[in-house]
Formats: sequence, structure tokens, C-alpha cells
Amino acid sequence: MRTLAAVLALSAILAVPALAAEESIALAGLNVTMWSRPSQPAARQPVIIFSHGFRGCATQSRFLMAAFAAAGYVVFAPNHRDAACGEGNAGRPEGAETPFRNPAAWNEGSFRDRAEDIRRLIEALKADAAFDARLDWSRVGLVGHSLGGYTVLGSAGAWPGWKIDGIKAVLALSPYVQPFLVHHTLKDLSVPVMYQGGTLDYGITPSLHRGGGGYDESPPPKYLVEFSRASHLAWTDAGRAAHEPIAAYGLAFMDHYVKGQPDPGRLSRVLPGVSHYRYSSDIGSVSGAKPRK
Repeated sequence: MRTLAAVLALSAILAVPALAAEESIALAGLNVTMWSRPSQPAARQPVIIFSHGFRGCATQSRFLMAAFAAAGYVVFAPNHRDAACGEGNAGRPEGAETPFRNPAAWNEGSFRDRAEDIRRLIEALKADAAFDARLDWSRVGLVGHSLGGYTVLGSAGAWPGWKIDGIKAVLALSPYVQPFLVHHTLKDLSVPVMYQGGTLDYGITPSLHRGGGGYDESPPPKYLVEFSRASHLAWTDAGRAAHEPIAAYGLAFMDHYVKGQPDPGRLSRVLPGVSHYRYSSDIGSVSGAKPRK
């Protein structure tokens, strides 16, 4: 029965993106992609803001953003200055300013413009009467992939000077955490965090699950889920592995911590396609659950 329930949950995730509409808007000097339900309910809706990867794109992870929107969130994804599409020109090279291979050289000034994009976007949405009437600012979550994961972790307190008030939870998808590990700042996260990684994500995931890595350094509530055969691009539409469980865990996490819904076992379930799962939170503590065979 547990296996059947897991399959049904995955089937539901596959179906919901068709219910979401996508549109492009210009706001706060940013080119922003928005996902939402075509027919809006009267109640204010929770908000997700997505930060793309280095030289990525606001639309790089449509499968996941559409799933959030179909579940009732209004999702906004700005193109950052390093984006390879839209108004971004990928004009900032990976060079001496903030080299990825030398995380000790990073500080609060490294890619701070990305955090400022999120701050400006939130301020602009609040200043827009139509959006402000529609959005519930007591329920806001941040999602980021790769350098976008670095961006949203920094905005949740890992860089104290970046901290954005009012954030309820952070979903960090194969996030670049090495600068925070060097500077020991993940302990300053002020909201629940879920890290997602993959067994083929050799450049990032080891820094999340090793002793003294991202998961260990973060305060609870915290989660780490690793997907079998998922590489660094699994969280984008270019990837093929693990889209269903990626969305299932992301939705369960945000529904619990952003929407404030009780968790009826969704966050404790180990779905097919998961190689390793651990968490320390209000739902309990598990050090390394694996799927049952």
C-alpha cells in the first residue's frame, strides 16, 4: 500500500503542471517570468521566488515552477545579470572577482546583485496594488538552483547582510554552499531549509552530505534528499532524472513551512528514486532513510 501511495503521489505531480499559466512581465527593471493558476481564487496566494543557476535562465526549471503554481503558489523568477537569456547577457565571466574554485575568496559582495534582484522584486510587487492585493506576504518561500541556491541561502541569513525578512522557507537545489562552509555562516540560517542533491552531482552534492557539510552546518528544521542518477542539471528542464520526486519533496516542504499545512506523512516518506534521505525537524529526526526494496 505504501508503494501504491507513492506511485499515486508521483502521478499527481505529473498531472498538475498543465494547470499553470506562464507569462513574462517587466518589474523593478527586471525581466521576470511568472507562473500561476489561470483562474485565481479570491483568497491571497502564497509566493515562491526562484533564482536560476549561473548563466541559467528564469525559465530553466519550468517543470518545477509549474508544479508550484498548479499547487496554488504564485511563482516569480527574475533573470539575473548573468542570465543567458532575456535581458541577461551572461556578461560577467567566471573569473578573478569570485572564482568558483576558490570559495575562500567569496564574501558578502560576491554576486550580491542577485540578492538585490530578489529584494527589489519583492518591494516592487508590494508596491503594485494589483499584485499586493493578490499575494500573501506572510507566506513566502525562496527556491534556487546551483548559484541560485547560494543566492537564496544568502538571502535567508547565510550572508547576514543579505537577509530578507519575512521568508518562511528555502529550497536549495544542488546549491553552491562552499563559501558558506569556509566562513561557517550556515549556522545563521533563520528559516527551515531543504537541500536536494544527486548521486551524479559530483561537484555539489558531496559538500552537502559530508561530515561538516551543508546539512550538518545548518540549524534545524533541515532536510537533505538525494536522488539516484541525478546530475547537476536534474533540476532543470534539460535534465531527465528524478523530476517527479524533486517536485514531490519540494511541494511537501513548501506546503508545510510556507503554507503552514500539517504534514500527513509526505515529508517522512522515502519515494522511489531516492538514494538517501535525512532530516531533523518538527516531524522527527532520521539520519539516513533509504527506499524499501
